[in-house]
Amino acid sequence: MQPDLIFTLLILFVSVILHEVAHGYMANWLGDPTARLAGRLTLNPLVHIDPIGSIILPLLLVLTNSPFFIGYAKPVPYNPYNLPGKYDEPLVAFAGPATNILLAVIFGLSIRLGGAALGPGLVSAFATIVYINLMLALFNLVPLPPLDGSKVLGGVFSAISAKVSRGYETFLINFQRIGMLPMILIILITFNYILRPVFAPLLQWAFSLLTGASI
Repeated sequence: MQPDLIFTLLILFVSVILHEVAHGYMANWLGDPTARLAGRLTLNPLVHIDPIGSIILPLLLVLTNSPFFIGYAKPVPYNPYNLPGKYDEPLVAFAGPATNILLAVIFGLSIRLGGAALGPGLVSAFATIVYINLMLALFNLVPLPPLDGSKVLGGVFSAISAKVSRGYETFLINFQRIGMLPMILIILITFNYILRPVFAPLLQWAFSLLTGASI
């Protein structure tokens, strides 16, 4: 495996861990200590590894020369009964993508504002970090469970209309009944064949906005 692919997988792995830890910290801040008591508010990778999402899926994407790299860590647990606020669950859900966006902004602006001083090696490394984190943020905001976007959109619908919110909740419940593996396959198919024409230009636009360069 080429060094740049190893680095990409490493950045993906670290980014999905930070994504999950952010969920736990937000839940803890809102009053739910479940993740903290389970020892999940840590950057120790051993407690976050998911065999499929952290190892098998990224490797398959690399070996098949996929145009995008995604993955996920073991979901951080939380207890919705400890989150009484109307928008607490959407906030916990959004904390993960928000962390990826923050990382992309930090390293993207570092390239835009200090690219000449960084040197080509660091610029390339920072660009990989920006690209991976933008991709993770956008992918996780797809409004299908178990992705964070389903809860975020649920919060938006809740603010707009109780009737729409109830209808969307019914859809989510029925969709989750098909099981995890079918859900992942449907999400990948939806992402690759339906959302990709929109996703690719959006990713390019966000990357250029932050870094001042093209992908």
